[in-house]
Amino acid sequence: MPNVRVDAAHILQAVLEDKVFFGELKKQIPEKDLPFLNMLILTALRRFVPLNAILAQFIRKKIAHKNRVAQYLLVLATVEILYMKTAPYAVINETVSGIRRSTDKFLANMANAVLRQIAAQKDDLRQKIDTISPLPATFIDILDGYTPKEIAQIAQSVYQVPPLDITVKENPSVAAEKYGARILPNGTLRLPENTKVAALPDFEKSAWVQDVAAAFPVQFLGDVKNLSVVDLCAAPGGKTAQLAAAGAHVKAIDISATRLQTLQENMSRLNLKNVEILNADALQFLQTTDEQFDVILLDAPCSATGTFRRHPEVLHIKTADDVAAQVLLQRQLLDACSRVLRVGGILMYSVCSISKKEGEEQIASFLQNNKNFKIVPLAMSALETCGKWQQNMITPTGTLRSLPFYERQKGGMDSFFICKMQRII
Repeated sequence: MPNVRVDAAHILQAVLEDKVFFGELKKQIPEKDLPFLNMLILTALRRFVPLNAILAQFIRKKIAHKNRVAQYLLVLATVEILYMKTAPYAVINETVSGIRRSTDKFLANMANAVLRQIAAQKDDLRQKIDTISPLPATFIDILDGYTPKEIAQIAQSVYQVPPLDITVKENPSVAAEKYGARILPNGTLRLPENTKVAALPDFEKSAWVQDVAAAFPVQFLGDVKNLSVVDLCAAPGGKTAQLAAAGAHVKAIDISATRLQTLQENMSRLNLKNVEILNADALQFLQTTDEQFDVILLDAPCSATGTFRRHPEVLHIKTADDVAAQVLLQRQLLDACSRVLRVGGILMYSVCSISKKEGEEQIASFLQNNKNFKIVPLAMSALETCGKWQQNMITPTGTLRSLPFYERQKGGMDSFFICKMQRII
């Protein structure tokens, strides 16, 4: 008989060892098993470091790499016993059976003994796990430049399941009442837990999923009506939709034809017609086009380390080397922007990265080498059309840095860096 926990263990192994995003592997999961496996695997990813530390206290012999699936089965079983409502005996029986079929009876016997001990000590173990940071050492390396207090707060944010945010074309106050949503100060709607967006009235025609912090870059542009805007690396199109809905003439560029198809579908369902879509490499476009634009929105390719609450695998598969590779590409894109931006035009740079190398340090280096640009200081008042933020996210240099624990009482947000610059010569 199929063992859904063995399937989950193989998925977890693929994520952590082959560095495959869980979202890609979800496509293999039968619909009936998806809610269970989604909760199981995401919880395991959020708590993988402390779970392994706890298991190490019970497993006295190293598990051979060829039998690593047993280690992942033990991690997942520990998640179920400690954090889910499955009866421990059922978890133990299914896990032991899975290990016996996947490896051998000796590991199965060891797993049986280990999981029985964990079940007997689950209350104490949960308290111990809470004292262990969930951040792998490789991810802490990415947090260079943050204080110990900030790193501790970032670590606690790992456990916060992110809310579902949407941006709407219509008046946010009207939409909030219609959807039973909480309206955030910038007009983003935060939906109640377990909301099915497809079932919301008029959602297909008037709204799209977008984390609150991802909505900030376009909102900081102000009035873009009738301006020519190139949205680089645009797919799947949340920012493109914001620009088009605000009346800009948008050229949306992305290297991925598949993702651009999603963007096209989004523009069609939202009835946004003032968008030209181009399947191209953004850097090559900047280096070869003769066009000039009023605004460049460079939501640059990045490590995506600021999205770890939604994608906790990022904690385990992204390293400082990944950040360094993205920094090089971002630098090339930034340096190529001036030839397509008119004098007086705006370059809006943003990344969903928590690394300062992709944000604060990247812009400091760019401005040092590009004297024809200056920072246009941002103000929180631009994001306060529907209330006030408690957290001031503006840095001393006039850029914005959001962190996952900011506005925690409202549900937090992704980590973004945003800088608005003007070409002055």
